[in-house]
Amino acid sequence: MKILVTGADGFIGSHLTEELVKKGYKVRTFVYYNSFNTWGWLDILPDSIMENVEIFQGDIRDPNGVEEAAKGMDAVFHLAALIAIPFSYYSPDTYVDTNIKGTLNILQAARKQNLKRVLITSTSEVYGTAQYVPIDEKHPFQGQSPYSATKIAADRLAESFYRSFGLPVTIVRPFNTYGPRQSARAVIPTIITQLLSGRTEIKLGSLTPTRDFNYVKDTVNGFISIYESDKTIGEEINIATQKEISIGDMAKELIKQINPNAQIVCDEQRLRPEKSEVNRLLGCNEKIMRLTGWKPQYDLEKGLAETISFFETNINKYKANIYNI
Repeated sequence: MKILVTGADGFIGSHLTEELVKKGYKVRTFVYYNSFNTWGWLDILPDSIMENVEIFQGDIRDPNGVEEAAKGMDAVFHLAALIAIPFSYYSPDTYVDTNIKGTLNILQAARKQNLKRVLITSTSEVYGTAQYVPIDEKHPFQGQSPYSATKIAADRLAESFYRSFGLPVTIVRPFNTYGPRQSARAVIPTIITQLLSGRTEIKLGSLTPTRDFNYVKDTVNGFISIYESDKTIGEEINIATQKEISIGDMAKELIKQINPNAQIVCDEQRLRPEKSEVNRLLGCNEKIMRLTGWKPQYDLEKGLAETISFFETNINKYKANIYNI
């Protein structure tokens, strides 16, 4: 099977590309065009992986390039998106263009090219603050940021193409993913990079929200398990550990592992508007386990150890002295 991965130059996309190649799939990666000819995190993958990867440079907002990239493919894993919540407060138009129009371009191209499977990447942020836990796929949606609103819209577009045209769509909804290569705009990397840079005052926003953290290798295996099951077509499926931890407790654990002398201080610019903050995310993983047999293989301790090890080796790639939005 020939698989197109959009957003392959990013955090989850690069791990997904790597694992698909290891499993013997033929992979074409859609990466964001730039004049430097850089391919994001794909640039650090070993030659043994990259010699089996076809690179397609383009812009997910351009329907012509997207359709060209889809030619000859059997399936698409659509991960390309803008995902930083604070940046969506400043640039909502860009999120509409990238997350909604970009997804529409993928759906249109997949329909024209008669792709056999279409996996659309959602986010647990579409649920907003939990109205009940664990959050299953029937939980109401709530747009608590421009980012989450555009992902809700993209999901509903994907559903409409399944119902209207019979396009074999699956909406994959990972809860908070972490691990090597993640941007410092996410909470775990921002804590780790501040600690590794020698800071003793770790700047964070709110400490009380809870999150359900997936290690990236578990998330990637969730994607592939969903793809390899015919039972998942037309479904929306969480990838979750069904465990939660507060941001404050997560920070304390990382401080304990890296620099026990560090302390947490509140940085007001990192606080979300009160009605925008998602206070609790705890996902239900019953559906993915029932339909695919997937189970998380990493506990938080093991996942954090691998993540810290990566950042220790690659700290020069991060700017720990600024607030990454």
